[in-house]
Order: sequence, then structure tokens, then C-alpha cells
Amino acid sequence: MNNHRSYLPYLALAAVCIIWGTTYLALRIAVLHFPPFLFTAIRQVTAGTLLMVVMLTLGKARFPGADHIWRQAIGGFFMISMGNGLVAWGEMHVPSGVAAIICSLMPVMVILINVAIHRDERPTLPIIAGVTLGLAGVVLLFSEHVAAFANSGYTLAVVSIFSAVIAWAGASIWIKKKHTETNPFVNASLQMFFGGVFLIPFSLAFENLNDITWSAEVTGSLLYLILVGSLIAYASYAYALRKLPMTIVSLYAYVNPLVAILLGWMVLDEKLNARIWIAMMVTIAGIYIVNRGYQLRKVWRAQVSAGR
Repeated sequence: MNNHRSYLPYLALAAVCIIWGTTYLALRIAVLHFPPFLFTAIRQVTAGTLLMVVMLTLGKARFPGADHIWRQAIGGFFMISMGNGLVAWGEMHVPSGVAAIICSLMPVMVILINVAIHRDERPTLPIIAGVTLGLAGVVLLFSEHVAAFANSGYTLAVVSIFSAVIAWAGASIWIKKKHTETNPFVNASLQMFFGGVFLIPFSLAFENLNDITWSAEVTGSLLYLILVGSLIAYASYAYALRKLPMTIVSLYAYVNPLVAILLGWMVLDEKLNARIWIAMMVTIAGIYIVNRGYQLRKVWRAQVSAGR
């Protein structure tokens, strides 16, 4: 039973890797037809409410106290309002593949923040090498899209999405540090709900809400992103974040672009050549090295502790 449970966090992380790789395309389709801040607010408030109702109905959790709700609301602002909201806005101006490239910088940002403020998770040389190799693979994978950054029209969108990456990485570390014994799915529901609520003022201030049209593309994207992208994947992310080291959890950002490429090839007959295969292998190698680095660090720590 314990052995079975030990695999659950990795299964949750695998779900995040695959599902969030599909959401860039769904989000891109939606924001071309609908205000991005309002779309994200509707998506996350609905998903957060549904997840909380499910947890309370099943009797798997109690509604937390005010202090804990406040902490999750803060996390929701940075991870959902800033993280999802700014990416949605940015995808109005850049292709979903470019957004995926920028978001793949999240593991690098996690390491930089950890080095600065959290000594307990200082990366070892294999971890740094693995992250660097993985990032190189992602850059190679999207090298054709990277050239588009020379277009000055992308600048604000790039800054927006990069800011979202910083906010998401910082909030993930903060939530990990504020570890409590509360249910991770309840935490996820609160983060999504408040993150969506905090986006409503942004929508009122910056978006034209007079000409909203509910097309089939918008409705389909919304349902998919609520039920799969938010309800299943974000809850899985919250669970993995509770159970696994932050830098391992953050590796989903490397896998997401790979999923996007494969999905485009299978569904839309997009290009998949030898260069792309090489890039995928390089990225996977980076992920393996990071995981191996964490395993070695645990062994070294155990040996040091035993020698005292």
C-alpha cells in the first residue's frame, strides 16, 4: 500500500506534464475570441468552486480557517491571477508555441529563487547541468519561433508572460515553504477561486466587455480548460507540489512544449523532423539528470548524517 502511494505524486506530475501541454493551444483559441482576463476569471472561479464542492461533498476535507484561506488567496493571486492571467493576455499577441518556450523557463527561475532565499534546496552541479541541458533542448525545439522575438510587436507580450513565470515560480516556492497538513486539493480549489476573483478588477479596468461573443471555440475551450486544465491538472499540481521537491515538480514546464509539438503533429499534421526529435531527446536527458541529481543528493546527505 505504501509502495503504491509512493507512485501517486509522480502520476500526478505526469498528468500535469501532459494536460498542461495541451492547454496552450486551447487558451490561444479562446483568447482570440474572448477577453483573456475575463475568460481566465470564469475558468478558475468555476473550477475552484467545483473542486471545493466535490471535496466537501465526499467528506474528504474540512473547510479551513481564515488564516489558511488568506495564505491560499495570496498564492492564488500570484499563481493564477498573475501566472494564468498574464499568459492568457500574452497569447493574444504571440503563438502558443512561443508562450510555451517562455514558460519553460520556470524551472530555471525556481532554481535562481531557491539559490537566493532557500538554502535547504540549493542545487548540486548535476541539477544545474540537467536544468541547463533541458532548457537548451527546449530552445532548440522552438528555434524557429525564437527568431520571432526580433519582432518588436512581441515585446510586451513576452514581458507579460515572463512576469507570469516569475510570479508562478515564486508562489510555488512560497507555498512549498508554508507546508501544512491541510488537504492539497482544498488548497488548489482556494487558489483557483481567489485567483479568478482577483482577475475581475483587471478585466473591468483593461478589457472591453461590451462586445462579448460566446462562440463554439470559446465554449469548447472553456469547458476543456475548466474540467481538464484546471480541475484535474491544477489539483494534480497541488498534490505533486506537496509530495515532491520543488525543482522536480517544476520540470513539467520542460515536458509541456514537447506535448504541444507531438499534439500538433498528430492532430494538425505539423512538422516533426530529425531536429525536433534531437531536441526532445536532449530535453528528456536534462529531466533525467535533474532527477538523478536529487537522488544522489539524498544519498550524500544520508552518508554525511550517518558519519556524524
